[in-house]
Amino acid sequence: MGIIPKDEKFYDLFEELATKIEEGGLLFLEILNKFDSSEPKVSKLKEIEHEADIITHRTYEKMHKTFLTPLDREDIYALVNKMDSVLDMVEACAVRMYLYKVKQPAEEIFDLTRILLNAIAGIKKIMHALRDKKSYKMILDVCVEINTLENEGDYVLRNTMARLFEREKDAIELIKWKEIFERIEEAIDVCEDVSNIVEGIVLKHG
Repeated sequence: MGIIPKDEKFYDLFEELATKIEEGGLLFLEILNKFDSSEPKVSKLKEIEHEADIITHRTYEKMHKTFLTPLDREDIYALVNKMDSVLDMVEACAVRMYLYKVKQPAEEIFDLTRILLNAIAGIKKIMHALRDKKSYKMILDVCVEINTLENEGDYVLRNTMARLFEREKDAIELIKWKEIFERIEEAIDVCEDVSNIVEGIVLKHG
């Protein structure tokens, strides 16, 4: 053990950010389920995204003020940056659906959102376990699960896009939905980026 203790409060911030991402993801599902009355929920999602930004910047500030961090600084930066990006994309997707005046969510968006929420739940699980080295085996297993979810997301997106190009004759509608679907799949990709960073941290410190 070193003479100067490492600041464990970073883990509190990681957990707080992961919980905030889950809150935003679940609200996005609410927006889809009750789309006719979604406008106030879209505003609430923007608030949650802003709260996540604040946690991210608090982590950056703490990193610059702390002499001895529990993880390498580049890992802390990459981790919170990618976590924050997940919620950015979820919020951007909800806003676009509102701005594009989507009448009703396409069926396939629920499949992609289910995969996204499972990936977000995985992120929350590993972030709440990261401070405990005894949990490292479980963390690595969850990272594999998130990787599998990302592959599933790719598969669902490919099939979704194929069906979209077959059935949608309106070019404007096609462009709208293509962007919305791709945003959600991109959020799933970033969940995998988070798990890859965590996997690297575990292998480095385990």
